[in-house]
Amino acid sequence: MQKCKRCAHDLAPGALVCEWCHLLAHAEELEQLVAGAKSFEELGNLQQAREYFAKALELLPPGASQADWVRQQVQRLEMAANAPPVETGTWARRLGPLAPVALALWKGKALLSIFKMNFLVSLGAFIWFYWTLFGMKFGLGFAVQILIHEMGHYIDIKRRGLPADMPVFLPGLGAYVRWQALGVSNETRAAVSLAGPLAGLFAALTCAAIWWTTGNTIWAALAHAGAWLNALNLIPVWALDGRQAASVLDKSGRWLLLTICLVLWLVLGQSVFFLVAGGTVYRLFTKDMAGQPSRPIAAYFAALLVALGVLMWSLPGENLGTP
Repeated sequence: MQKCKRCAHDLAPGALVCEWCHLLAHAEELEQLVAGAKSFEELGNLQQAREYFAKALELLPPGASQADWVRQQVQRLEMAANAPPVETGTWARRLGPLAPVALALWKGKALLSIFKMNFLVSLGAFIWFYWTLFGMKFGLGFAVQILIHEMGHYIDIKRRGLPADMPVFLPGLGAYVRWQALGVSNETRAAVSLAGPLAGLFAALTCAAIWWTTGNTIWAALAHAGAWLNALNLIPVWALDGRQAASVLDKSGRWLLLTICLVLWLVLGQSVFFLVAGGTVYRLFTKDMAGQPSRPIAAYFAALLVALGVLMWSLPGENLGTP
């Protein structure tokens, strides 16, 4: 009998989901099949993409929400494969020299789908909120850094061939990316969670590089604020990114993170790491220790903490908010 990779309980022969923790039994294979289907679809091989989705459907419980999504993909690809070819001759002649542009837009309509109304409206409200609160320069830069953080999640999800919506922004509260996990492993979920702070680190480093080059303190303020916010997001509780990342760590991994946070707090004087340490202490006593801990995620988590701490320490914190 096979064992569940999350809770280590025995799986019944032919089981599609663990009856104890509800993890999909074929999570890793499902992830590979969906990624393969997306790759074939991008290459225009709709039949092969449909077959990959059909194989994934066989590994999913019929009533699962993931199964509903996969069935929709199978139906969509069947309709696309059976659709008659678009006759372009008549309108191409009418459009004349504009025909190539129109054809490119028609074929690239999937790319235009990223500009969904909820994304644009929420982003506009988000920018307006921080613009009003902090002024044009700092408010706009701060909002863009949060956008980059969320796009880090989005891009990491999409590169794995998984479905995801563009970020939705909540002024004053934050933002989120809705995606279909499709039974992926906890390690993959953790990596997706850490991709946001990684993108945020690069955004803060870019602001710091501009400050080091120009001497304009608004860039130092943006770099410090961005690094601080991404470090805060690594607190391993509630809906923050650190919570999912800590779920694949055992007690020794969580002790390692606690030690690093305390060192960063005491040596670098960055109080945000005291908050991360507090959340880590709480996770030392929760009953969700990973049966098969991920050393790469532990190293990833620790490296992000150290990099953000060193960046904040190197910046003039007293310049925060300076116009």
